[in-house]
Amino acid sequence: MTDLDANVAAWTQRNAEYLDGAAAREWAREEIVWGMFQIPETDLGILGDVAGLDVVELGCGTAYFSAWLAKRGARVVGVDPTPAQLETARRVMVETGLEFPLVEAPGEDVPLPSGSFDLVLSEHGAATWADPRRWIPEAARLLRPSGRLVFLHSSFFTDLCYPEEGEITRTLQRPYFGLGRVQWGEDDGVEYQLTHGGWIEVLVRAGFVVERLVELQVPEGAQRHEYYGDVPVEWARQWPAEEIWLARLPPR
Repeated sequence: MTDLDANVAAWTQRNAEYLDGAAAREWAREEIVWGMFQIPETDLGILGDVAGLDVVELGCGTAYFSAWLAKRGARVVGVDPTPAQLETARRVMVETGLEFPLVEAPGEDVPLPSGSFDLVLSEHGAATWADPRRWIPEAARLLRPSGRLVFLHSSFFTDLCYPEEGEITRTLQRPYFGLGRVQWGEDDGVEYQLTHGGWIEVLVRAGFVVERLVELQVPEGAQRHEYYGDVPVEWARQWPAEEIWLARLPPR
């Protein structure tokens, strides 16, 4: 089984367990939020005005983030390799009347024209589940000159502090060097993780200029996500469980 096959199988199962039932609720949300602790975009100022922009979301899942952007006037295309999640997204489109294109493909190999987008976005999605040495250059291919890449993924602190079994700890559980392909369990799919130096190297090689790195600190009073609840709030108040990278291609 390839890594892609493993990830499609894992997300098909997650879609059946939770995501399909939660999709309509997520699409209906009026505020853009980020990550497992759902930190508001208004607190972070990541995206700016997206009205009139051509946006592609890599690893869109049930496409709730794409829907939020479409409601703000962006021309969105959602890309994901898992048929079950795209089928959920199409069902919610019918229910809501909000429609935009969906493409079944992995983030490493997107069947869309080069230089077609102003913004490539991944909130986890490809940022976590696709090989960064392949999907980052693919994002660069999809973007126009001066186009932006914005992606959120788990910080390497989380990977360093997770034991083989059980909840995240306050002590290092594995080496800093050598992060890359990570498989936590036989049925959990395959994640990818780099150090900060590794991410910068991949981004620069693809032609990006790194503009900002936002290491998310969970606000006081935050609650664990009802499904993605692996990291306790008190841990994420002290160390970043997730981070957002912002990069841009140079002008022509």
